[in-house]
Amino acid sequence: MYVEAKIPIVIGVTAHRRIREQDDSVILEAVKTELRKLQEQCPHSPLVMLSSLAEGGDLLCADAAESLGIPLIAALPRPLVDYEKDFSREAKLRLLHHSARAEQVFVAPHTEALPESATLRDFQFRQAGIYVASHSHVLLALWDGGPGTEAACGTADAVDFVLTGSYLPQSGIPLRSGSNETVIHIFTPREEHMEKAAGTVQVLGDREAVSEILRRTDAFNLQAGKVRIDTVSRLPEGALDDPCLMRQEKVGRIAGKLSRISAKRFRRVLALLAVASSLLTFAFLMYDSAHAIWMILVCGFMLLAAWLSHHYAVRSDCHRCYIEYRALAECLRVQTYLRYAGSCLQVADLLTWTQQNETSWIMVALCALEIGPEPLAAHSIRDCWVEKQQEYHREAAIRSLHNLTVSDRTVQIALILSVMLYVSAVLFELLFGGLILRPLVQLQDVEAIRTVLKISLGTLSAMTLFISNFYGRLSLRRTLSDHRKMARFYAKISARLVQYGQTEQLLAALAREELIENGNWCSYQQDNRPDISF
Repeated sequence: MYVEAKIPIVIGVTAHRRIREQDDSVILEAVKTELRKLQEQCPHSPLVMLSSLAEGGDLLCADAAESLGIPLIAALPRPLVDYEKDFSREAKLRLLHHSARAEQVFVAPHTEALPESATLRDFQFRQAGIYVASHSHVLLALWDGGPGTEAACGTADAVDFVLTGSYLPQSGIPLRSGSNETVIHIFTPREEHMEKAAGTVQVLGDREAVSEILRRTDAFNLQAGKVRIDTVSRLPEGALDDPCLMRQEKVGRIAGKLSRISAKRFRRVLALLAVASSLLTFAFLMYDSAHAIWMILVCGFMLLAAWLSHHYAVRSDCHRCYIEYRALAECLRVQTYLRYAGSCLQVADLLTWTQQNETSWIMVALCALEIGPEPLAAHSIRDCWVEKQQEYHREAAIRSLHNLTVSDRTVQIALILSVMLYVSAVLFELLFGGLILRPLVQLQDVEAIRTVLKISLGTLSAMTLFISNFYGRLSLRRTLSDHRKMARFYAKISARLVQYGQTEQLLAALAREELIENGNWCSYQQDNRPDISF
């Protein structure tokens, strides 16, 4: 495998064939420069080049990648034994060299249906162009900037695939566009353009949006390099001979572990903010009512503690990482089981429009991790996916119910204590403070007792509020409801699998429902980020 539990930054290649001989060194150096920039921009991420290895610019880019130690994946339009017949003798040797060193060599899966009017060869080249364009973070285009002139998929067509999604998938709509992928256009004149200089570079598409995608991907890879997972796969043995499947499964488990680490940090911050807020209230009441002047220092210390906790949350980005890494883990878990089932469904195609836009780096990561040939075998997923998920949600529902019961009791106890303390304060004022009538008994320490009651009531009320806020941000009721709902869903799917078998329609419904449920979870968790608005 070319990646060790990390998301690769995929650099796609499209280029025309008729590069002027005098421009080879200029174009080669320009390609190397752009590749080095990407290496510097993503220092913690493995780069990989995705290419169809066509004669001309594709092979030149493969040479540049080899000189920089960048691995290669070859997504060919046709089987290699047929494809090599189109090459000149020298180009054929370069093709065979690069295909031999490539991490993977496969025929690009078809995205579109074969139209009646197209020849099979042109259709195959077009599908390879679509595949490279739709599975890359960045597309290197060695292009003269003009319209397509070739009968098959030309460079202009591939650029258009990226910028406008000008192709028609057999299902869904094109996901990639100029808003989540850029084209690095290296001006490459053709042989007939003798007067034009080669090598100038311009970036097409939303450069800032793609830079953010690369930044978040690299941040994930940085954290992924610091954690370890056990070597035992959650997939049955039949998956071990599929490198693409194992790569997806391993990155998914890393994402799940990183999400759990971030979740602990997030909950720790919430707890610290609740404690600091309660102590701040107590210290201020002591300063204000008991005239304990030194408590003003405690107030300052609690404010500092709350600010440091919030600053830690912002700096570690634990809330976002908790949500997004969980979303990535869930998407990859669904993808691994789909592939294990022998399905060609791609999770990136099943994401809702909201998911595609709110976490576009995850969608792009899925495209990168889906690179590979179509699955060769189909396995039953009833036991390893459906039954295990049903069991997981049942157990999770029990845990959620316990946590919800504990939270409800804690809040209720704090509320009851607050009410009892309030009633005690009212009775005290009625009997000894002269609230309505003259005091029944004259006490010497009325003000002292009143001060204690005010401090206790104010502190306990604040604690009730902050404890409620703490448990509210854990969304326990919604979590319990989701687990119960999904347990019923998996029971239904299990019965359908027994009754009708493992159909593509059933797999699609199963995958889509899981992704929607995860999207809903992400949506309501987005509103629970830590704040210091107390």
